[in-house]
Amino acid sequence: MNTSENTVIPPIEENIPLPKSAAEALPDISADQEIKMRAMTIKLISDINGETIEPTEEHIKEAEKYLKEVEENPDLRPDFDKYPNETMAYLAGMVAQSNVMLVKQFADYKLYIVNNLVKEVETAKSSRDRITALSKLGEVDGVDAFKKKTEVMHINKTGKELEAELKKAIEDLKGKVIEGELIENNVVEDVEDDDDQ
Repeated sequence: MNTSENTVIPPIEENIPLPKSAAEALPDISADQEIKMRAMTIKLISDINGETIEPTEEHIKEAEKYLKEVEENPDLRPDFDKYPNETMAYLAGMVAQSNVMLVKQFADYKLYIVNNLVKEVETAKSSRDRITALSKLGEVDGVDAFKKKTEVMHINKTGKELEAELKKAIEDLKGKVIEGELIENNVVEDVEDDDDQ
C-alpha cells in the first residue's frame, strides 16, 4: 500500500507570520470562558477514551479554594495548567451550576442574581414564595416589569419664542370663545319681588 496516496497536505498560505507561542495565538478570554473551554475539552477527550472523570475530596477542596480566592480578588487569573482534569471539571460544574462569574463587572453580578431568582421561581414550594421571587425578579434593573416610566423632556427656548407661543395660544382661545348675552334668571327675580312685598 502506497502511503503517499493517503497523505493529505492542507493548503499553506505564504507570508503569514507564525505566533511565537501557543499562548500568543489564543485570543484573550475571561477566566470563566477558559474554565468552560477546558472542561468541554476534558469531557470530549474522556468520552473519546471511554474514561470517567470523578473528582476526589482533594479535587473538590482545590476547586472551592480557587472560587474563594476569586471572590476575594476578582482580578485573580491563575495558571489553570497546574490543576488536574478532575479539579477543572468540578470547577466548571460549580461555575455552571451557580453561574458564578469570575469577573467583577456589574452586568455579570446582575446575571447571577437574575439566574438565581429564576431558579427560585422554578423550585418554589408555595405560590407565596414563587410570587415573592417573581416580584424581586421584576424589580431587577433591565427587567423592570413593575416600573412606571416617566419621561421628562427639557426644551430650552428663548423669551421671544415663549412669547410668540403664548400669543398664538391666546389667539387660538379667542376664536373658541362664544359671544353671547347674559340672561338673568326670572325665578330669582320673582322670589326677590315676593320678599319686597
